Amino acid sequence: MSVHKEVKRVTTHVLSEMKLRGEKISMLTAYDYSMARLVDEAGIDVILVGDSASNVMAGNETTLPITLDQMIYHGKSVVKAVNRALVVVDLPFGTYQGDSKEALISSIRIMKETHADAVKMEGGKEVIQSVERILSAGIPVMGHLGLMPQSIHKYGTYTVRAKQDAEAEKLIEDARLLEEAGCFAMVLEKIPAALGERVAKELKIPVIGIGAGGGVDGQVLVIHDMLGITQEFSPRFLRRYHNLATEIKGAVGNYINDVKSRDFPNDKEQY
Repeated sequence: MSVHKEVKRVTTHVLSEMKLRGEKISMLTAYDYSMARLVDEAGIDVILVGDSASNVMAGNETTLPITLDQMIYHGKSVVKAVNRALVVVDLPFGTYQGDSKEALISSIRIMKETHADAVKMEGGKEVIQSVERILSAGIPVMGHLGLMPQSIHKYGTYTVRAKQDAEAEKLIEDARLLEEAGCFAMVLEKIPAALGERVAKELKIPVIGIGAGGGVDGQVLVIHDMLGITQEFSPRFLRRYHNLATEIKGAVGNYINDVKSRDFPNDKEQY
């Protein structure tokens, strides 16, 4: 008789307990069933179905073109694979800014159609009405401050944010607003490490960094970047844990050679 071990799901409550214990939170992106299954089985805490799918899956230069329908497609694929991790889906550009009713409708669609655990959105004070309205429906929201890729045309550059006092103060104020509104966690992207640590200390909710130093409560990277599938993107905060681009190209090259030289399939590989 086999004993089926129940997998303990990561929930928003589990994440806040991790912060209290001082246990760091691990988070990676995934956009499809096969990759999400591997990432979940490896033991990741949070899987972000990021609008970075616009770049790594669809080949767009920015995150702006990806649609709500496309995010739902990716979200659905990921959720089917996951047994343990908390799954968060990004609200794409144009589905929540400036209209809290649209933000709620977008979030309800994501939750109903993907079965994800939460949504994530960029911005502070300027999107607070949308945050509050989504939360009023019982949908958990993860915030995102610092470098906000959906606002890239406003910045005009992907450099480090909040280096000046005024921007740093606004970020701290926005972080407090998001916490007060009821966000369960937030991502801080590409800001000075000292500021990241300060925000994580001031807030009760978990703060997950990407290029925000080691003083925050957890870390997130884009899976294609950390596995070395994408090669053209090399910010300082990125650690490559593999060089899959070279390995995949090598394997494909060997396959091509074996087909051309009639080595594949051999006698054992035929019926």
